[in-house]
Amino acid sequence: MRTDEFDYSLPPELIAQRPAAERDASRLMVLHRETTQVEHRQFRELPEYLRAGDVLVLNNSRVIPARLRGVNVHTRGKFEILLLEENSLNDWWVMLRPGKRARVGTQITLLDTDGNPAPTHATVSETNEEGHRRLVFDGTQNIFDALPKLGEVPLPPYITRTNARELDDDEDRYQTVYAETAGSVAAPTAGLHFTEPLLEQIRASGVSVHFITLHVGLGTFAPVKAETLGAHTMHEERYELSQPTAQSVNEAKAGGRRIVAVGTTTVRVLESVAAKNAGTLVAGSGRTRIFIHPPYAFRIVDALLTNFHLPCSTLLMLVSALAAPRGLSGRDMILSAYAEAIRERYRFFSYGDAMLIL
Repeated sequence: MRTDEFDYSLPPELIAQRPAAERDASRLMVLHRETTQVEHRQFRELPEYLRAGDVLVLNNSRVIPARLRGVNVHTRGKFEILLLEENSLNDWWVMLRPGKRARVGTQITLLDTDGNPAPTHATVSETNEEGHRRLVFDGTQNIFDALPKLGEVPLPPYITRTNARELDDDEDRYQTVYAETAGSVAAPTAGLHFTEPLLEQIRASGVSVHFITLHVGLGTFAPVKAETLGAHTMHEERYELSQPTAQSVNEAKAGGRRIVAVGTTTVRVLESVAAKNAGTLVAGSGRTRIFIHPPYAFRIVDALLTNFHLPCSTLLMLVSALAAPRGLSGRDMILSAYAEAIRERYRFFSYGDAMLIL
């Protein structure tokens, strides 16, 4: 399939700049795959679509304050740094702007969250084909532990902020209520709609709630630049799958019960592990670069709760695959649903509304 087959036009004003006043006050579009029927509901009505015996699986990765500020030691030129991937202690791949000023050997003094010089420095040690820089940090035992004093919430570029107070609010809202294991540079946004009372209501209805961990990288949201899906090189992300989650999912599948994934990141973990183990889950950790697009035969996931995704993104391709497993018609079904969402003025992307595919 061609990448441009997954393009669509979105009015800029529908890109959500802020979350709903309350997490579960978002809207919920429900897409029934067999009939292509669409319903317009509220997110807090989600339990009506779950049933006893279902297994709801969520990604509990915690977003780190991965956006840093710094100045060139010699020229005093300003840099914005986004941490991408830890290679080893104080050794990270980053996105650095402006990149043209960050040649190998460039030395950078980091600034704290008040804009003052910190005792932490970084040196550009390498560049790669994607234009990312490799930074070696010094002046701190572990840059990861210093991030609360140095870093900001790594909001995606389509969300704009004009003052620090707004970022203070984002520290809470750009994080799921069940976030636990730190490591993501972007939020697993489908989970942002949940509240603790809503999760308790779901559990009380007989639904098993379990977690995986996938540390979300920048590549999750990047558009596919290749002309065809087959020519795209997928990004790699780290995951962990616990024994309780693997066992619960395996038992549910054996008993004919549904697996409802919250977010495309959860889908990637479940399907990656199943692909390696003849359709069953085995607890463990690893890295995945699975690229799910039409046509795809899902081994684990039966239903998906997700947000509305960027044009030509791998996430849009994944939900298109789930809309019509093993087939190619899912793309048309999803783009038709997106067109209706636009007509109905749904809010899109990270802070936007949700979609349930059944």
